[in-house]
Amino acid sequence: MTEVSKVVTGTNAPHWSMKYDLVVGLEVHAQLITASKAYSSDPNAYGDHPNTNVGVVTLGHPGTLPVANKRVIEHAVRIGLATNCSIAPWMHYARKNYFYPDLPKGYQITQDKTPICTEGFVLIPNSGGPSRDDEASAGMTRIGITRIHMEEDAGKSVHDVDPFNTLVDLNRAGVPLVEIVSEPDLRSGQEAYDYLVEIRRLVRYLDICDGNMEEGSLRCDANISLRLKGVEEFGTRCEVKNMNSFRNVMRAIEYEAQRQSEILDAGGIIHMETRSFDAGNGSTVGMRSKEQAHDYRYFPEPDLQPITISEKQKEAIRKAMPPLPRELREKYTTMLGLSEYDAGILTDDKATALFYEGVIKVTSNHKAAANWVMGDVRGWINEKGLTMDEFPITAERLAGLINMIDDGKIGHSIASQKLFPLMLEDRGSTAAELAAKHDLVQDINVDEIVQIVHEVISRYPDKVQAYRAGNKGLLGLFMGEVMKATKGRADPKKVNEVVRNLLQNHPII
Repeated sequence: MTEVSKVVTGTNAPHWSMKYDLVVGLEVHAQLITASKAYSSDPNAYGDHPNTNVGVVTLGHPGTLPVANKRVIEHAVRIGLATNCSIAPWMHYARKNYFYPDLPKGYQITQDKTPICTEGFVLIPNSGGPSRDDEASAGMTRIGITRIHMEEDAGKSVHDVDPFNTLVDLNRAGVPLVEIVSEPDLRSGQEAYDYLVEIRRLVRYLDICDGNMEEGSLRCDANISLRLKGVEEFGTRCEVKNMNSFRNVMRAIEYEAQRQSEILDAGGIIHMETRSFDAGNGSTVGMRSKEQAHDYRYFPEPDLQPITISEKQKEAIRKAMPPLPRELREKYTTMLGLSEYDAGILTDDKATALFYEGVIKVTSNHKAAANWVMGDVRGWINEKGLTMDEFPITAERLAGLINMIDDGKIGHSIASQKLFPLMLEDRGSTAAELAAKHDLVQDINVDEIVQIVHEVISRYPDKVQAYRAGNKGLLGLFMGEVMKATKGRADPKKVNEVVRNLLQNHPII
């Protein structure tokens, strides 16, 4: 599990979980990485001065016409394929009509009756709750995807800059989004957290969204309800907005479940409404009654022609996609023999997975490669506060270091403590070149090792007797002395073998 919160089962479960089932569906908006906006040539850029990335189409000037961004369609197909969706061969855009100060046109261009992707699913770790699908035996739970559709974003109302006025920034208006709508298959805050982690991992692997929830490029609304155990019909749902982290999504779900259970236990009625999450005290507060679809007066967008996607186009997009996390995890556990834990760490982000893929192209020691990437490499990156993309040693150079260890040319401790730091400083030389330059290669033969071991043993006759009497812990003393005498240039395995043999057979002077 990726979060400290525990599943709501067992003795730590809240009291309501004995009476009610929690039902959660999530609506995730992913802001797409494109050069221009969804239906205009205005720049799609984050952090620019307010109201600078706007033009006549974004502002909704009379007589202006939108033009569909082809890259948006490709991105939508990519996430649809990654989430096992069916891709619609024909679809049209729709207008979603409502008034708000940061919506200059008075409507959003979206999709209603014909979403581009439908009927998909993702797998998340089985959190220990009751099995709900065939994947549970493999430790995974299937969460259905109802639909994924394309739409444009609204602008942003700013309430905390001017004490007397609300300000409007329209830079975000028209920015392309995909909305990923899950089935109401989530049964705990932890499952919602794990689902969001998987969605973010997918959009980052696909390079369609940076997944930064704090900056608003990934946003989530949660539809939350309770129903009596054993009842099939869903309860009345409330939609919770304004959650800017995965943990806050989980907190909001847990609070809302408690709030609704108290109302139901008191004989009250849950009203369908939109609520806002207050991160300061972990509560939700009512905003407005929940809109129905007919309130938006959806109708087909008259200024954009329908879209067709052929099988040829779909296959071309599929072939251009990178390997996805689930595919890599399966490869690492079944083909490379890594543990589920190792596979999970290595595929947690795309840059780490691609780096590891580069390492195992040059070395066949897959476990050693995993240990180096998860240990020394990640440790250095975390210490410096950098990303994997900024790591100065290439995958090929690290693989060369691992191969030197496997070939017995250098010991692991010397590699980690001396050669690895040298490779971080000298970014042009190979591990072999640096090892030779700094006299780190294990080039002492067995005859030399035997002679050195004889000398070391002769200096400690009392320790030899103690070892033979059963104090096997003294082996480390002799190993340390021999490695010190060889300046680390002897193969530790050979040294260990010689030391053990001579400690039993060497005559005590």
